[in-house]
Amino acid sequence: MKYYFPFGEELKPLKQQDRTPKKVFVLGVYASAVHARWSLGPRKEDLMCAAMAVASEPRIFWDGNPDEAAEIISRIKVPKGLGTLKPAGKNLNGPSAKVLDEHILAPLGFTRKDAWLCDLLPETRLNSHQADVIKDKYNPYIKKYGLNEVTIPERPNVFCDKKRCDEIVAEIEESKAEIVVLLGDIPIKQFLNVVAKVEYNSLLEYKNQYGYGITTEAVINGKSYKILPLAHPRQIGALGGHSESWYNEHKKWEERIK
Repeated sequence: MKYYFPFGEELKPLKQQDRTPKKVFVLGVYASAVHARWSLGPRKEDLMCAAMAVASEPRIFWDGNPDEAAEIISRIKVPKGLGTLKPAGKNLNGPSAKVLDEHILAPLGFTRKDAWLCDLLPETRLNSHQADVIKDKYNPYIKKYGLNEVTIPERPNVFCDKKRCDEIVAEIEESKAEIVVLLGDIPIKQFLNVVAKVEYNSLLEYKNQYGYGITTEAVINGKSYKILPLAHPRQIGALGGHSESWYNEHKKWEERIK
């Protein structure tokens, strides 16, 4: 089934593009999107949304490159009378990717070239704020301007079924990586607990048993891998609502492994 963003861009799955062998496999939760600032005019009160999801990112864990953002957004046709779309603020596109590069891969001694990136759900979903913007700001214009309906589902509670778990296992094997980094609770609960026998189902339980940032081992499909659960980039980078305790925990880990 095809899904569509506001103003018509089709949702696309994001998967690892460079399929050569890697040193580390990073598993996140779900893909993000390119965000645009939608305004009906130059006045402050004309602003409709400071960061509306309008297109799939050009690649998984995209860094929010402003030139790429501008090029992608420039292709989107906005009917005359509905203002303009411009790239959202510099911290509103690609923040998780910057955290991944600077606060996860770099402390471990890796770069992007060393990493195979994956999400439980390789597509973006609408959070509650985005859903409200579409309902309150975008939908009232659909009939008058002939806009497409936004069909991207809202953020689910379950991101990964057994079929998807099997696909991720196949990616891990293809990557040749020996280390698997899990970002936050959800990859532990919805992936690792399905494909391996471990005695924890959350990051807190892992920390209490082994310590934060300590690598252990797990057998996946008959092969042993080093497992490193870390906090989600939202927590590590203090991106919006976040846990101060996980932010501090990760900061201590970075200082410890320097």
